[in-house]
Parts: sequence; structure tokens; C-alpha cells
Amino acid sequence: MMKRNVIGVVLVILIGTTIGFAQDTLELKPKPVFGKEARVISYILDNNHYRKIRLNDSLSAAILDHYIKELDNSKTYFLASDVKSFEKFKYAIDDLTRNENVNPAFEIYQVFAKRYKERMDYVMKTLIQQNFDYSVDEYYETDRDKENWANSKEELNDVWRKIIKSQALSLKLAGKKPEEITEALKTRYQRFSKSFTQFNAEDVFTIYMNSITESYDPHTNYLSPKQSDLFKQQMSLSLEGIGAQLQAENDYTKIVKILPGGDAQKSGKVNVNDLIIGVAQGKEGEMVDVVGWRLDDVVKLIKGPKGTTVRLLILPAKTGVNGPSQEVVLVRDKIKLEDQAAKKEVINYQLQGRAVKLGVISLPSFYMDYDAYQKGDPNYKSTTRDVKRLIGELKAEGVEGIVMDLRNNGGGSLPEAVDLTGLFIKDGPVVQVKNSSSKVEVLPDDDKEIFYTGPLVVLTNRFSASASEIFAGAIQDYQRGVVAGESTFGKGTVQTVLDLNRFINEKEPVGELKLTFQKFYRVTGSSTQHKGVLPDVYFPSAFDPEQYGESASPSALPWDVIKPANFQKVTDVNDKVITSLNKSYLERTKFDVSLKKYMVETEDLKKNLSQTKISLNEAKRKAEIAEDEKKKADEKLDTKITSKEGLPADDLQNLKDEYLREGLLILGDLVTKRFG
Repeated sequence: MMKRNVIGVVLVILIGTTIGFAQDTLELKPKPVFGKEARVISYILDNNHYRKIRLNDSLSAAILDHYIKELDNSKTYFLASDVKSFEKFKYAIDDLTRNENVNPAFEIYQVFAKRYKERMDYVMKTLIQQNFDYSVDEYYETDRDKENWANSKEELNDVWRKIIKSQALSLKLAGKKPEEITEALKTRYQRFSKSFTQFNAEDVFTIYMNSITESYDPHTNYLSPKQSDLFKQQMSLSLEGIGAQLQAENDYTKIVKILPGGDAQKSGKVNVNDLIIGVAQGKEGEMVDVVGWRLDDVVKLIKGPKGTTVRLLILPAKTGVNGPSQEVVLVRDKIKLEDQAAKKEVINYQLQGRAVKLGVISLPSFYMDYDAYQKGDPNYKSTTRDVKRLIGELKAEGVEGIVMDLRNNGGGSLPEAVDLTGLFIKDGPVVQVKNSSSKVEVLPDDDKEIFYTGPLVVLTNRFSASASEIFAGAIQDYQRGVVAGESTFGKGTVQTVLDLNRFINEKEPVGELKLTFQKFYRVTGSSTQHKGVLPDVYFPSAFDPEQYGESASPSALPWDVIKPANFQKVTDVNDKVITSLNKSYLERTKFDVSLKKYMVETEDLKKNLSQTKISLNEAKRKAEIAEDEKKKADEKLDTKITSKEGLPADDLQNLKDEYLREGLLILGDLVTKRFG
């Protein structure tokens, strides 16, 4: 299963098995401006990308492979003979691009369009009306990377038989009658055929150019004029909808990020990696099947006026495509900068015979209201100003320690990451930045004041990235606090956006290039790229680094080291303290039922995320659903232990967020070991 990496703003390219086509697909041809854009982009990449490599034969081969996969990442359309015929471009794309020739994109796409139409015809004429035998013990492999390209149409026919059978079985298990199943599938694939009219030459060019740019690194992207406008809207941090970022993955729309302040987050019923299979308007509107829809069209259904209701039919990440669907009711709202801002809460509990009061600051991103700042607004919002105010409030409330919660924080303003670190250290370097010319700049905290000197835990997960990694890494390197949770994403690169209108004098609008031109390094000299920040105390993780994070991308820049900066450790948290905290954590895994339950759930999710075979046997699918329902019932039981000394009471006892609960327990240990 192909998985796309998500950092900060999600830039979605319309790809995969659900793309649409122009009315006469075979007549799609490149516009003259495409060649000019391609030439300019290749020049910029050759001369300005951090990686300092030229577009050559080796990259040409990688680009071809990338483009083929972007069109058909499921290996359900192209034949092996088609892929073989494309090899004439294997070592030619570099030269053709420099000569303003993007014909390979359109020649390959035309073959894809032909195969796509063949598949749709076969589905509509043969498979939809078929009565499937659900007693046969067979599987469909969703990770098509494990499979070879089909050698014949007959082989593809069998692949598609399994695809339709799986979809029909899901509908059957959802309670649909045979005639309803047939009608649902018919409607679904009629919509696919209609989508042929939606794809155009600009879409083909966009996919092709991103196959070129992403061969340099996964964060270098071509943005079409349309996508450039979307990027700017997302950067404004003013979004109207449910508060979730979506991405196309095979036939499904996947939730890749939950935005703080939206109803998706407030409801607690929507999670990252959930798959949306249906959308309905209002409390009684008809549920529309969106399997196989273009992402744009799904988004249009979900978005709507503030205060209106939308219902989503989802396949939870915990169970995936095998599990039963769930309906979630959400209310649309406008997500503003204020909703994305840092927030605090106070947690009280009993530890080792005394009351302990701890603070939590949740930080969803590193933000700054540049417009208000430039206008001279004395009340402009920024991460550091907000966190400093919250820390002051927490100190006034008498907290003995603070958790900085950076889970799912995809980054943002680099200066804010530096300034925020300065609240916790006296002064000194925070991060090093190296450009493509190997020049290193040290970004320091020049403020000698330490605003907060108490115990500190930084909570991270796999989706803490970029600026989050800079802050967490600096706190760890200075030994100022404890980093707990999962290894971070590993995005240690910096991008800038170049308007191609600066280089191309055309009346027709052209796109933009998001270019990687710098790399982050910690004060120790270690890069945050690829490896991320490794926690001092590891929590169980469901996310395989080979599938999630920077290390999942073949073109990701490597980890490396440079000369360390001159800095002085605080030594609040030495190796002895870390060893002691890990010992306490491991002890809790033995007797804390809540933690043990969380570990089991995490392992179950990990197993599900790695599961790529879907059973086409009805009895087995029903058994899987029954097992999931049993687990849900078990989850409703109160499993918190309160009788053993050291286990939480009061606020922590009722805290549903086990990840945060564990971070607070680590902080409690840190408090008592330091001051108790």
C-alpha cells in the first residue's frame, strides 16, 4: 500500500486509481508553456537544490518509475508489456526536459487512459452482475508493490474480480441486499467513468513534474496555479470545515491530520488513518458512497457553511478495510489562528503520599501572526508569547512541572522554535542551518533570562516534525528536560517557494516550485533529518518507520553530522535520571492495567496497519468484525488501578489520553526524584 508523508500543510496531487480524464483523453497534449516550466524547473533544481546533483540518466530512470507508480500505484491497469515499452524514456527524460519536451508524460498517460477505460468496461459489463462465492478461502493483496505487473488481460481480470468481490462483500456485511449491492457498485463505477471528463492536460503535467521534483527529495514539489492558491489558503490558518486534512490513497480518502479546534478533534470520534467511505448532509441526508472519488470531490461534499452538519461513514484505522464502518456526526466550523494556538490545563493527583499539581501546554504548531506584527499590533499572536503567558499562569497556580505536548505538531516558524527554546535555557545556540553551499549558520537564543526553570517533559510522536524536532532536540541536548514518546518524523530540511512567473514571461499562468535549500542540525552536530529525535523514554508505537515518517521515502536526504556548536549543558536531566525514569516506566507496564491495555491496543493497531491481505471469505470477515466488537465492549470497562501506591488518582484517574497520562507520570517521577 502506498503511503504519502504528511508534514504541516498537505499538498495533494490528484493521482492514483481514482483520477479522471478529459472527454477525449487520447487527445490530451502538452501546452507550449509546460516545456518552458519544465526547463526552468530543471535549471533551478540543478543549481539551487540542497542535494547538489544534476538531472541525469540515473535520476531519469527514477523519475520514470515514479511517474508510472503515480498513475498506477496499484498495478491494476498497466500490463507488463506497457511498462516494458516505456523503457525507451528510461535515460532520456533528463535531456528531453532540458529541451522543453514533456511528451513522455502524455504518451504514457494515453496508454494509462486506454487501460483504465478497458478496466471500467470489464467491471460494468462482467463483474457487477456476478454472483460471488463468499465461502471460498481467498485473499486480495492490497500492497501491490509485492505483486508483479500483470502479463495479460486475463491476469488483470482476476485481480479486478477480487477487487469487486471485496467491495461487494463489504456492502453485504453492511446489511445491503443483493440488488442494493449491484446498484451501489453500478453507481460507483458509473461515477468513475464520468470522472474521465474531469482530468486535463494541467493535471497530467503536474503529476509528471512532481515525479521529477520528488526524485530530488520528497519535499520539493511543483505546485500548479490551482494548487498554489490552495497552499496559500491553508497557510492562512483560516479553514472552514470539520478540521481534518485528507489525502487520496488507492480507492479511499484517508484522514492524515486532525486540526486542533475543529469538530473532528473536539468529537474524539475521528482519528488519523481513518478511511472515509461515505458523506451525508445534515442529520437525515442520504449517505453518498465516495469510494473511488477524486479527492477534490470528496472535499467539496465535506466542506460547507459554518454551523451545518455533515455525517461521515468511516472505516476506523483500528480495523481498516476489514472492519465494520462507523457513522460520525460533525458540525462544520471556521478554524482560526486562535484555535491553533497553545493551550494549557492543570492536572492534580496523589503521588507517594502527597498531592502533586502538574501543568500541560498543548502546542499544535509553531505560529506567528506576521501581518499583525508588521502592522505594529502590540497584541500580535506568536508561539513564544502565548507559551510564556501560559507558563506564567501555571506558575501562579503552583504547578511543580510542565509537559510540553508536541504530538502531531508538524512545525511552522523556525524563529519561534528558537525563541521558545530560549524560555527554558539561559542562552546559547539552538539550531544550526546548513545551505547548499555548505555554509553553516548558528541560530542562538540571546536572552540570558530563563523564564521557566522547573521540571520539563516534552511529549512527541511520529508526526512531530520540523520545528518540533528543533525544540525537542535542543531541550534534549542541553539536558534541560526529558523527551518522551515516539521517535519524531525526521524532517530536517527547509523549503522556500519560488514563483515561476519570475522566470517565465507568459500571459498564461504558471505554477510555483517548493524547493529544499537548507538542512537543520542540532547543537551536537547531529542532523534531525531521517532519524528524527529519539526519545529518552520510548512509548509503544503503531507506526512502522518504513511506512510513516521521513525514512519511508526513498528520495529522503540522508542523516549526517557536522561540527558541534559551542554550548553548555544544564545537566538537569543526566543519564542517571533517564535510567531511573525508564525503570519506573517499565515497572508500570507490569501492574498498571490501563497502560497494559494501551500497549495491547497499540500493538493491535500496528498489526492492522501492516495487514495488507483482505479476506474474501464471509465467515472470516464476520469473525474479524465480531472480535473488534468484543474489544470495543471491553474498552468500556474501567481498567484503571488505584489501589497501588504511585498510581494516579484525581484528574489522572479519569484522563482518557493514555499517551498524555504516561507523560504526566514521567513528569511526576521527575518532580519527586528532583525535589522529593
